[in-house]
Amino acid sequence: MSFDCIVKNGTVVFPDLGVLRADIGIAEGRIAAILEPGRHAAPARETIDAAGHHVFPGLIDAHLHWGIAERITEYTTETVYATQGGFTSVLGHFLNSAPYSETFVKERAAAEARAFIDFGFHFGMGTEAHMAELGLYIEELGVTSFKYFTNFKGDEGLYLGLTGTDDGFMYELMQKIARYPQAMLAIHPENIELVRRYRLKFQSEGRDTLKDWSLAKPPITESIDTLRAMYYAEQAGCPVYFVHTSSKLALDEIRHYRRRYPRVHVETCPQYLTHTMESDAGTIGKANPPFRAQEDVDALWEALADGTIEVVGADHVARKRATKEKNIWQASQGFPGTATILPVLLSEGYHKGRLTLPQIARLLGTNPARIFGLDKRKGDIFVGADADLTIVDIDKTRVVRADELGSYADYSLYEGWSLKGWPVTTIVRGTVVMRDGKIVGPAGHGQFLKRPLSAN
Repeated sequence: MSFDCIVKNGTVVFPDLGVLRADIGIAEGRIAAILEPGRHAAPARETIDAAGHHVFPGLIDAHLHWGIAERITEYTTETVYATQGGFTSVLGHFLNSAPYSETFVKERAAAEARAFIDFGFHFGMGTEAHMAELGLYIEELGVTSFKYFTNFKGDEGLYLGLTGTDDGFMYELMQKIARYPQAMLAIHPENIELVRRYRLKFQSEGRDTLKDWSLAKPPITESIDTLRAMYYAEQAGCPVYFVHTSSKLALDEIRHYRRRYPRVHVETCPQYLTHTMESDAGTIGKANPPFRAQEDVDALWEALADGTIEVVGADHVARKRATKEKNIWQASQGFPGTATILPVLLSEGYHKGRLTLPQIARLLGTNPARIFGLDKRKGDIFVGADADLTIVDIDKTRVVRADELGSYADYSLYEGWSLKGWPVTTIVRGTVVMRDGKIVGPAGHGQFLKRPLSAN
């Protein structure tokens, strides 16, 4: 048997089988064979020597945001940025007030012309027109995951042209999603009624620090809407996925409720593993949800280790630093993050004994692929899968410099941090797109991930 490429001499991180020495044969963009190292003579047009490195399944970031930074060109800059972090696929949240039947074709074409890695969409659901088109999104557009913001009540969503939804909208949306076994609803849980009272009080008192931002959105504002969403989901029979889980209180509710309704999936983000409300990051650290207390950080690491949290996503937003340089109430929320997910999990997780390498492979590969209907081709290393591979030097120490990573955003929450463990090669469907920090793959190589009509 001959191959287009063989990745040899690497230590392969299999999410379920463990860490094993193996060579990987690639043909026509797929994994064609898993071979005993050094015990085969199969010819290949290209050989990649992974000696001294670990070979992970191609990483998947299931949580970034399209359409918030520089429209259209972000499909170049943010897929470059993801590639630098070892990611071979991204699923981006896309939210506007127009029906997606009117915007999707243009967005997909813009991304296909520019993306270096494979990409997909989650559609934000906030209008009756969105609700009416749900079947079209799933059956024709191949988008099977959706997002609902419980905080978009009253005027909270006006900046996106959304006039406000309520629990009735959410429950009907869940009922309609439940008709499609392959569909998933992502939930941003935030009780805006509580937040408004804290926010107005703090603003009237002239409070204006990153800690004040956190205290204005205490853990109960996340946990109460997490609990309510799970109850509605259970009644509707709808699977739910909680994005950016940040508090021990929310985790406690999820663990308890899963005993009666297991179709609940949980994500967190790197920033909630590394920062607390005592951080000196200032407005650069403004995110929603906010940084929490140390006990929340500790609880999140424990939940990663015991499997309660299944996915780590970036909640990546590629705004410029200038949008953050305002008072805490006016500064923009979020920050870039995809490229530093793996180094954070290796440096703060693996090297500190909190996580194993297979656990990291599950958090960034197997689990998001399974949850979002990509597991027949992504997220693991098996014959027939897409040849998406991330070759990692787990002992490489590098100082984070935003200007070296390629995002439209011109800063990083981890600027100046020394992190141990970095990707050195990113391979997407058999094509090397990043090598030693240099982008070598072609723009437009990325393909749209049209998800099939099959059960989760």
